[in-house]
Amino acid sequence: MARDAILPTYQNQIKAALERWLPPSDREPCRLHEAMRYSTLAPGKRIRPVLVYATGEAFGSDLRRLDSSAVAVELIHAYSLIHDDLPAMDDDDLRRGRPTCHRAFDEATAILAGDALQALAFRVIAADRDSAISPARRLRMIEVLADASGSLGMAGGQAIDLAAVGQKISLEQLENMHRHKTGALIRASVELGYLASGADDAAIERKLERYATCIGLAFQVQDDILDVEGSTEVLGKPQGSDEDRDKPTYPNLLGMAEAKATAQRLCDEALACLESLGASGDNLRWIANYIVRRDR
Repeated sequence: MARDAILPTYQNQIKAALERWLPPSDREPCRLHEAMRYSTLAPGKRIRPVLVYATGEAFGSDLRRLDSSAVAVELIHAYSLIHDDLPAMDDDDLRRGRPTCHRAFDEATAILAGDALQALAFRVIAADRDSAISPARRLRMIEVLADASGSLGMAGGQAIDLAAVGQKISLEQLENMHRHKTGALIRASVELGYLASGADDAAIERKLERYATCIGLAFQVQDDILDVEGSTEVLGKPQGSDEDRDKPTYPNLLGMAEAKATAQRLCDEALACLESLGASGDNLRWIANYIVRRDR
């Protein structure tokens, strides 16, 4: 696959898969289903499902076998964004270039849409019969996604994030927060792609976990950089919102130059983890570089 086709190819694949699994908006309860589709199908980078596809393909899997894993992780991500934007959390009005779910609909509908998307994510892995994944491996995939989503993963990281507003924290504490809030679901994306592919090599699996840990942190460092240097129009969300809320960030803690150097160091370490994959890991290499060079 040509490198410049990586994102469009995977993004088109996940869009079609999401359309198959999301309830139609004309099915009751219509307003809830419309809100679920509004948030999930909004334009986005789709980095997490992209990682599922790139990892699975690195081990010889076809994209259709990977669809349910890619859909599941994107549904969890969409639910997290809906809830993260709520007034009780970050109270944001803009997401992916348009009104957040609770602004486009209402708070109650937004809460229920997030709840329903989370439940649907696990149903997709459990119910998909086209991927030919064994029941034992499917069960492990559900466990991976649950761990990444819950109090020891993304939700726990969000709780740490809320508690850190206005606080002075160490670099170690900041990294711990983002290993949970952002990194857990990115690690799960790589792990789900690996598991769905049918691969079984413990040493390579450990290397992939380290790769995912590095790009997960690099993703957050670059997000923090873009919150300072980006624009609302390109980002699709309010620029400078972290500073406005007095949130701890990598540029605030390290300075902008060192934050950029940190992102690149993490990218380099991630690339080193892929050496044993040879050319089959090229798409994963491209994604690591994209993460630290993106402008939104």
